[in-house]
This record gives sequence, structure tokens and C-alpha cells, in this order.
Amino acid sequence: MNMKNYFAVIVLFILAPFSAVRAQHYTPVEQGSLVQFKVVNHLIFKTTVTGTFKGLKGAIVFDPNNLSVCSFNVSVAVETINTGIDMRNNDLQKEKYFNRQKYPLITIKSQSIKKGKGNGEYVLSAGLTIKGVTKTISFPFTAIPVKGGYEFKGHFELNRMEFKVGPDNSIDKNIKVDLLVTARP
Repeated sequence: MNMKNYFAVIVLFILAPFSAVRAQHYTPVEQGSLVQFKVVNHLIFKTTVTGTFKGLKGAIVFDPNNLSVCSFNVSVAVETINTGIDMRNNDLQKEKYFNRQKYPLITIKSQSIKKGKGNGEYVLSAGLTIKGVTKTISFPFTAIPVKGGYEFKGHFELNRMEFKVGPDNSIDKNIKVDLLVTARP
């Protein structure tokens, strides 16, 4: 090995650990964040019910230049569900829907993050766990730098029956989920 190649190898070994260090660790924060769902209710007449979850917690590691070190492990608290009607909120926390007593959290844990089509666009594959059932989901999201952190925005659809949420057919099986997660160091 000539001296030039030897020097290049040494530089690579010295700098390699720093590429992993560059990935910033973030914490999701409630202020500026929104975890929202929409589902069609067919009970008496067709209406769209919109609700939210709060209690956002977790850990995010993100470096747009090194996606292999990135990860998301984020949860919301089932007890924070809010559809605007207290009676419905209480019912949704019971065993037949989200079973808050046994499964207090809904979590998303990343499996892989890849570059998307546009600038600042990515694709997240993750394990979504609801009511003790974990399914792999994949959806596009954007990562926009904001003062002191990032704003992650994405949306996906899920089949609530795959997660054993709700026994009846008065609610559509497909739920739309919109995520806006503000994260700070």
C-alpha cells in the first residue's frame, strides 16, 4: 500500500465515528405537534369523525445525510383521545376499542428510513403497535428544519380491524392518520 492510500485509510477510520455522532437526538414536543385521525361513522347518517391524540413522547435520531443512523420511536397516550365528545372519548378508551387499561400507548418504531422523491422527502417503514398488535406500515414524510429542531410531517391509512379496534360495522374500517411532529434537541 502506498503512502497516499495509507493516509486515506487512516483518515476514513478517524472520521467514520464522527459521521454517526453528527446525527442529532431529538425529543418530540406537544407544542406545534398534531396527531390526528379521521374515520367515517355510518351509525345514523354518514359523518366524518375527527379526533386527536396527545401525550407525545419518545426519541428521534435524525441526520438527513446519514439515514442509516436515523430512527423514530414515538408514542401517544390512548387516554388523551379527543373527538370533541366526552362520552365517545370514554367509550373509545374501553376494551372493545383501544383498551386503555391494558394498552395505554400507541407506538411507531422505525425499521428503515429511505430518501424520497423530492428534497426533504423520505419514506418511513415502521412497526405500528395498537392494542398489542404490531403491523409494518410505510409512508412518505417530510423533514423540515425549524428553529432548533425539525418538523416531521406525514400521513398514512390503516385498517382498524387489523389492530382489533372496534367490533361493530357502524364505523368505517379505514382510518386516515395525519402526523405533524415537532422535535427539539
